[in-house]
Amino acid sequence: MEGDVKTTIGNIPVVKTALSTKDIFDGWKTRWNIGRMSYKISPGIYAVGAPDNASPLLVTANYKLTFDRTRKELEGLNLWLLVLDTKGINVWCAAGKGTFGTEELVRRLKEENISRLVSHKKVIIPQLGAPGISAHKVTAATGFKVVYGPIRASDIRAFLNNRMTASPEMRQVRFGIGERLALGPLELVFALRLIPYIIAFVLILQITQGPLRFQVFVQGLLPFLAAVFAGTLIFPVLLPWLPGRAFSIRGWILGAMVAAGASFIQEAGLLNWIVNLMWLPPLTAHLSLRFTGSTTFTSLSGVEREVKYFYPVMLVSFLVGIIMVIVQPF
Repeated sequence: MEGDVKTTIGNIPVVKTALSTKDIFDGWKTRWNIGRMSYKISPGIYAVGAPDNASPLLVTANYKLTFDRTRKELEGLNLWLLVLDTKGINVWCAAGKGTFGTEELVRRLKEENISRLVSHKKVIIPQLGAPGISAHKVTAATGFKVVYGPIRASDIRAFLNNRMTASPEMRQVRFGIGERLALGPLELVFALRLIPYIIAFVLILQITQGPLRFQVFVQGLLPFLAAVFAGTLIFPVLLPWLPGRAFSIRGWILGAMVAAGASFIQEAGLLNWIVNLMWLPPLTAHLSLRFTGSTTFTSLSGVEREVKYFYPVMLVSFLVGIIMVIVQPF
């Protein structure tokens, strides 16, 4: 914050549009799941620049990464920024969960006395927040008309200059390689929780087949680590080009590629090839399915179907691999 602006409803804090080194570093930490669930700001009304009662009113979430992404695009603008209490969740996810919703918006408009702050009756909502907002209910409860803004904060300036009209490009969701890679660190952190179980699994396999040898243990462990790496970092990069519509199928195909590569490097026999195909693709596909909640490549109903039908197949595949090793040790 940088000072206050005096208004008819009292002093309102002014938001800086330039991010500090700490802001950038803290944002980087959330990508690695460090303090992510408490990375939020206080909800309420904020000022950007030197707004007056005719200035636009924008709405965003109190997830600080979202708040920072928004304010850094507002340099040189004069407007009001109404922050909803989304429990530290971004706009898109909060809209799906209901925290970026009609009830919270209505409550916040009334509690902050926004009708006394601005002379107009328009409130701009991020387009990705639309699933949580019932525009006619907001109007009926507050008198404010809901205007759906652009998807990206970087388009806010052009949106306002175009008389609050979004071009087709502003309505288009783009999910480029940079955005997909940004998801990788968080998924990798979650995947690392599987490593102790994978190590224990490989150790048990090695012990049941004879004296434990470090080199053999490492050779058995590396394919599983490659499958984890593929499911968390390679999958989002290759997502648009992997065949199939379902994430489980795409992840399975990527896992099969990992299995084939591991078998080739190990100069494995036919049994090892088959066992790797039973074990590794389900692991990669499981991790790939985690991306369904953070991309626009699928839908809620599609994910529900995948989980319902894929996980039994994944379990059976893994069990078949174990049985094959028990019946015919390496």
